[in-house]
Amino acid sequence: MQMKQKPLILTLRLDAESQAFFGGLRQRYFPRERNHLEAHLTLFHQLPEEAATRQYLEELRQKAFELQVTCLRHLGVGVAYVLQCDRLFALHRELSARFRAALIAQDRYPFRPYITVQNKVSPEVSKALLAELSQSFRPFTVAATGMDLWEYLGGPWKHTGFYKFNELKDELDLSEV
Repeated sequence: MQMKQKPLILTLRLDAESQAFFGGLRQRYFPRERNHLEAHLTLFHQLPEEAATRQYLEELRQKAFELQVTCLRHLGVGVAYVLQCDRLFALHRELSARFRAALIAQDRYPFRPYITVQNKVSPEVSKALLAELSQSFRPFTVAATGMDLWEYLGGPWKHTGFYKFNELKDELDLSEV
């Protein structure tokens, strides 16, 4: 009897300060009985559980990059922060091309990066939080430092890998040397 493999989820890792910010909001506003996870930006909901998947992620060379947190989004029964970054979209396209044959329908939809801080509440509760957070919202920048691979356990996730990006550094200007 063959055992069914657990789906692998790929998320973007943010710098520690940004992760703490979003994680704090999620702890405060996500229903406790349903909050099995830290705040996260999902890149893919299901990648193949194969050695080749991990090897590809290990060998992928990517520099750390900054993302703009541009606005809040009402999810109907929750609230999320929307992120924009050309490099993030390019990374997602590259990964999509690599795993195209194995992608599930959910991962074939257009990529709309966001971080959920509230979900699975009534529309009234989510609208109230959206209004509250909108009062003080100003766009801001966060840094992507790598990718995390998770095994889906039917609710909670188990961390199975971290793929660090090269350090975020200002480009060296050699024109005056």
